[in-house]
Amino acid sequence: MTLPKTENLSAKWDGSWLTIALNTPENRNALSAGMSADLTAVLMAVRTDRSVRGITVRGNGGVFCAGGDLKGFSGGDADILAMSKGGGALFSLVASMPQVVVALVEGAAMAGGLGLACCADIVVTTKSAKYALTETRLGIIAAQIAPYVAARTGLVTAKRLMLTGALFSGEQAQTYGIADFVNDDLTAKEIEIKNQVLQCAPGANALTKDLLSKLGAEDFTDAAAQTFLTALQSDEGREGLTAFMNKRKPNWVDKT
Repeated sequence: MTLPKTENLSAKWDGSWLTIALNTPENRNALSAGMSADLTAVLMAVRTDRSVRGITVRGNGGVFCAGGDLKGFSGGDADILAMSKGGGALFSLVASMPQVVVALVEGAAMAGGLGLACCADIVVTTKSAKYALTETRLGIIAAQIAPYVAARTGLVTAKRLMLTGALFSGEQAQTYGIADFVNDDLTAKEIEIKNQVLQCAPGANALTKDLLSKLGAEDFTDAAAQTFLTALQSDEGREGLTAFMNKRKPNWVDKT
């Protein structure tokens, strides 16, 4: 696989898993226009590639992401609207990736950085990581990230965190639903998650994520039935059932 060249992040592909590290520690890995463009380019390059079973997003320099680059919001109305909508498109892209997305959080995950973590499927944090939705303390609002934060925390907690701008720890992030696991050895927990994900069929995981994105739709029952049929009749579905009947591992599981 050939990944696009980037200036603001590093991307490493090991044959089944893509690791993306935000890499501008001088501004605490802020989501600048360049960072957002690089992240979008890498994700789009692997979006339809089923050999990519999962994606890890983390930050270099001991920090996850300090949020949006506020210096970028200094243009006219049209420019500000375009930047905000661009941020929304990036968060939507992360959340809708067919692959399993894991966020490893250490240091700070502030404002848009917290929102970026909330877009992941699985979040692992260190105890000492610091989180806050600081926007209202600056006279602005948590806008494009709001639905992803609320989906993880619930509306009541999301409102409290947004309306107070309160600083909280990794352990509290788990209590609030933002983090799934607290483990100061992020890599060890990542390996455990990888091993679990790699037991699952990539197409089935992609269909599962797509179906869950339809929760709340009036036609969810029909959508669920059609998606189940698609999965059952797919090569993966046939292989998985055959492997189960023959008491062997399916072909997407490493036999070593």
